[in-house]
Amino acid sequence: MDKNARIERAEQLVAQIEDLPTIPAVANQVLLLLDQPDVEIEQVADLMLSDQVMTARVMKMLNSPVYRPTHEIRSFKRALVYLGLRHIREVALTTSFIGAFERDIGAFELNAFWEHSFGVGMVSKIIAEKVGYPDLEKAYISGIIHNFGMVVLNVCLPEEYQAVLAAIKDRPVTLASAEFERFGTSHSEIGLCMARKWNFPDVYCEVIACHHTPAEAVIDPVLCAIVCISDLFCSVRGLDYGGREWVSFNLSEEEAWEILKTASPSLVEMDVERFCYELDDAIPAVKELVNSIFSTKE
Repeated sequence: MDKNARIERAEQLVAQIEDLPTIPAVANQVLLLLDQPDVEIEQVADLMLSDQVMTARVMKMLNSPVYRPTHEIRSFKRALVYLGLRHIREVALTTSFIGAFERDIGAFELNAFWEHSFGVGMVSKIIAEKVGYPDLEKAYISGIIHNFGMVVLNVCLPEEYQAVLAAIKDRPVTLASAEFERFGTSHSEIGLCMARKWNFPDVYCEVIACHHTPAEAVIDPVLCAIVCISDLFCSVRGLDYGGREWVSFNLSEEEAWEILKTASPSLVEMDVERFCYELDDAIPAVKELVNSIFSTKE
């Protein structure tokens, strides 16, 4: 079945799900406000401050090792100035994504899922820096949201998704192939449909749809390749949402690696073993960040 047919099947499946999570009202208002040509950061800050949980999560993210501020940011308005209008939309979408799927129900533990997601975000930022990608924060956000479809299936169709995970346990079968066998589509297409419903920018929709197949990307194949490699690295280094999926890869054989080498030929000389050590060093920071974000219950 080709990509378009899988997307069509995903649209049908999403339409059948009752109580489909929607973007929070305040986040939607923020996005509409950001579309105004003369918007000022003070207006955005006043609106976002009406949602205490969103505010707290934004502050946690910006004071995390990922953003590496020179000193702790205590003022929310200062935090938004630090981000800049261009990235406020991304953080608003990300915190809304987190908030919509914080119920710990379904086929896998959500904390492990978020550790994987934030891990991929952090590693994506590291790889982006190595290849000279111009927007490190975009790489970070892309890593966090890449498995949008997986968490939708986990929370909205828990019994069916449990069967999918049971089908791949201790077998050399990828999650996407097991999802296709069960649903006629995969989490990549489900995530794409949800991202479109939430009006994610096109580049993020493409990352969600193509994080396993970056060669299919049209808008930004390098970004998709960064997330693809980050996802693989995290899965084999312990940030793998519970270790249920069989993952094995040879970096030199990955199409994503070829895309990145074309974008940055110096990668040929990269010390992969040393890079894995860098990832190991980042794991405690990822877990600390996830725990701090999900302990916010104001």
